[in-house]
Amino acid sequence: MHGNSPKTLRQDLLKQRKEFATGNHYTAAEMGLITGLNHFLAHEGKSIRSIALYWPIQNEIDLRPTLSSWVKKGAYRRLALPYARPDKHLDFFEWQEGDALVPSAHGVPEPDPNNASRPPINPDCILIPCVGWSSSVVNGKSHYWRLGYGGGYFDRTLADLRKKNPKLVCVGIGFDWQKLDDAQWEAQTHDEPLDLLLTESGLFS
Repeated sequence: MHGNSPKTLRQDLLKQRKEFATGNHYTAAEMGLITGLNHFLAHEGKSIRSIALYWPIQNEIDLRPTLSSWVKKGAYRRLALPYARPDKHLDFFEWQEGDALVPSAHGVPEPDPNNASRPPINPDCILIPCVGWSSSVVNGKSHYWRLGYGGGYFDRTLADLRKKNPKLVCVGIGFDWQKLDDAQWEAQTHDEPLDLLLTESGLFS
C-alpha cells in the first residue's frame, strides 16, 4: 500500500523501480518496451521529424540507442533534450551523441542553451518517463495520465506547446506495474493528458 500523499507515493514507486531494475523481469520488460518503441517509430516515424527524449535517471529505460538509430535511418530527423528554465517550463534543444551537457539544478544532464550549434526545437513528438500512470475512460475514449516527479515542468510545457502545435504527440514511457487506481492517485485539473502510453505490453492509445 502507498501512503496518502503524492510525495510518499512517488517515493514508494521510485523505490519499487529501483528494485525492479535489479530483478529478474527487468530485461524482458526493457526489451518489450524497446520493441514497442521501434514499432511506433516504424509507423508514426514516417511523419515525425523531431523527437524530444529524456536523459535517463533513477532507473528509467534508456531510449537513446534506439532513437539515435532512428535518426541515422532518415534524412532531416533530429533529437532534442529538455532544458529546465527558472520559471519551471522546458525548452528543447537539438542533441547529438557525444554532445557536452551541463547538470541542471536537479542534477539532470541538460543541453547548453548557449550552444549556437544546437538550436532550439519545437518537437513533433515528446517521450516522457512516468513514475506512475493511470487511465480513465471519457465518452468511450481512453485517456492516460502521468505521475511525474512533482515539479510540474511537463504539464506547463505541454499546455503551451499544444496551443502552438495541435498535432504534437506526447508518449508516456512506463511499466505495466506502475499503473495506479483512483484510490492511489487521480489526475488533477492542471495535469496534461498523454496522447499515447508505451509499456512492455505495447502502445496504448
